[in-house]
Amino acid sequence: MKRHKIDVRSDLPAIGRYLNIALLRRAVKAALAAENVSLPCEISVLITNDEGIRVINNEFRGKDAATDVLSFPMQELTPGAFRPDLSGLNLDTGRLPLGDIVLSFDRIKAQAFEFGQTPDREMAYLVIHSVLHLLGYDHMDEGPEK
Repeated sequence: MKRHKIDVRSDLPAIGRYLNIALLRRAVKAALAAENVSLPCEISVLITNDEGIRVINNEFRGKDAATDVLSFPMQELTPGAFRPDLSGLNLDTGRLPLGDIVLSFDRIKAQAFEFGQTPDREMAYLVIHSVLHLLGYDHMDEGPEK
C-alpha cells in the first residue's frame, strides 16, 4: 500500500539543524489521519524566511507582507468530509496531490519565543493548521470555522 508523500525542502542552509523535519512529517500524517484521509496523498512543504514568504505572499495573494504560513490547496474539499475528485489523482504515483505549504522560519522562531514554546512545537502547530486548509477548512470570515 502506498503511503503519503511529504516533500520538504528549504531555501535556507542546514535547516535540519534547527527544525525537526521528521516531526514535521509526523504532524502532517497525524493531521491527515485525524481527518480520516486514507487515500495516499502528496504534500509539498517549503521552509523559507520572512523575505521568501513575503515574495510568495505578494505574488500569489497580492499581499506585500511576511506571514507565518501559506497554504495552496490543489483540491476543492469539504471540511470534515474527505471525498476528493479522483480525476486529480497522479496516475504515475497513485497519490492525490493536496497542495503546497510554505512556512517562514523567522516567524516560527519569533512566535515560539512569544508563546513560550519550542520552534519545533510552533512548526508542528503551523503545519497542522495548514494541512487543515488543504483539506478545505477556512477561517477567512473569522467565524466559527476559525
